[in-house]
Amino acid sequence: MADITPDEFRGLAKVAGLRLLDEDVEPLTVQFNALREGLEVLDEHDLYGVEPLPALQYPAEAPGPSTGSGRAGERAGSGRAEPKLTESSDHPMAYKPITELAHLLRTKQVSSVELTRMYLDRVERFDDELRSYVTVTAELALEQAAKADEALVRSEAVGPLAGIPLAHKDEFYTKDILTTCGSSILSEFVPDFDATPIARFHEAGAVMLGKLNMTEFAAPVTWVFPYGQPRNPWNLEHDAGGSSTGSGIAVAAGLCAGSLAEDTGGSIRRPASCNGAVGIRPTLGRVSTHGMIASSWNQDTAGPIARSVADCALLLEAVAGFDANDLMSARLPVPSYASWLDGDIRGMRVAVIKEAIDAPHLDPRIRQLTLEAVGVLRSLGAEVEEVSMPLMTMTALINNALHSPRVALQWTHLNATPELYDAGVRRNTLISALVPAATYQRALQLRGRLRAQALGLLERFDVTVAPAYAQFPPRIADTKSEPATKEAAVEQMRKYGFHTPANYSGAPAMSVPMGFSDDGLPIGLHVMAKRFDETSIFRIAHAYEQATPWHTMRPPYGNEAG
Repeated sequence: MADITPDEFRGLAKVAGLRLLDEDVEPLTVQFNALREGLEVLDEHDLYGVEPLPALQYPAEAPGPSTGSGRAGERAGSGRAEPKLTESSDHPMAYKPITELAHLLRTKQVSSVELTRMYLDRVERFDDELRSYVTVTAELALEQAAKADEALVRSEAVGPLAGIPLAHKDEFYTKDILTTCGSSILSEFVPDFDATPIARFHEAGAVMLGKLNMTEFAAPVTWVFPYGQPRNPWNLEHDAGGSSTGSGIAVAAGLCAGSLAEDTGGSIRRPASCNGAVGIRPTLGRVSTHGMIASSWNQDTAGPIARSVADCALLLEAVAGFDANDLMSARLPVPSYASWLDGDIRGMRVAVIKEAIDAPHLDPRIRQLTLEAVGVLRSLGAEVEEVSMPLMTMTALINNALHSPRVALQWTHLNATPELYDAGVRRNTLISALVPAATYQRALQLRGRLRAQALGLLERFDVTVAPAYAQFPPRIADTKSEPATKEAAVEQMRKYGFHTPANYSGAPAMSVPMGFSDDGLPIGLHVMAKRFDETSIFRIAHAYEQATPWHTMRPPYGNEAG
């Protein structure tokens, strides 16, 4: 297939109705030719009769937790003891898990105002370099904290997160508070209502410290962050992952107790992995996305990032459930995830994805850590088996072909004020706009086959596991440009992602810390389960977490008492 020229690329854009800046034409032409070449692999697959996007029906009832025998069962009558979550640790106050902070608040050993002032002080001292926050809502936070304290002192009925200081990705509408989605285009946007997950956190009694930094419009990368370059607290010269960048940083560095984040293609799991935190992408439809600035109608999910698996369980319980304002939300009951965190995973079935473990682009140290993690699960009584998901190797190419929902959602801004975008975001968004319709549909067909493979495995196993990512967090300087040649761009597209099957299958997935590089950069273990079975993920991840030291470690930047 002959490459198209820059002039021909301009012609394609004109036909599509897209306005191009002169500075974008040459690099976009290179990337477009690379994408065309990469997508030639579609010809190697027989897609006849495959539906491009078969509907995923919600089940009549959510799957019950496996009792270890391979059958669904309820805790009642199972002989399993109720777990006791962490209420005492030797962590400094800023790094204590939410389960412990909640105990300290309810027993009046600490006040919410004290906790809130402590976090606000840490934000003031450390965030000039970390740049995890866009907006700090100190006055609102202290007001909410004082109300929580009053209710706790009077022993009134309070929500499960009463007095817990949280901060949220700046992609969620917050009433009367600036909401930028990481873009200067929205630098003056102030919503008049709260997104449903934000409202549910308020109802649960949580305190809101502020809004957190992110890649522009939740794009995979941003070269110049309008609200400051976010930095990894494990090493300030390294990337902190995206798009929920500030969420991962603020949680790991003790600048909040937990965070609401968002995941379209890995935007919860990547920053969780890069910062040594825990992050779960819930099942598509488990949490309302009403009031969240969209990236993709059929992949966007809202979920928490926190310092422990139990904390993520508590946060997800607070925000999950049907919302009449969101037609994608499921009418299914929300389980008590925390009630299953007893560490007993005997007999649970764990599939290790061969294509991830044997990937040629996987860092050898990450492979070692993954195999060690699998060994831990086996030692805890899980039944482990290596399995194949052949189409996992196609995930990056499929992903590059299917970004057009982002183009449609940002069509007005892209044509009216393209110069206001970060160049990296603008180019990454525009490239998929010109994929031919037939190629797009064929990529959807291949996505359907990948989804069938993933969901098929999850019918046989409780969870699948793989490394969260193939490489440790890169240096920030290495994330600021696109591949210089077509050959380099094609090679980059062929480096498939291990987290993507969850995006395409609507399944829940989590990144939980599983170790560090030789120079101290974190990486996560990726755990995926069948749709609406977050409980199995929490069980496996919690058991692994409690059997390993990784969750007890703190990043060097900001690591001090308080």
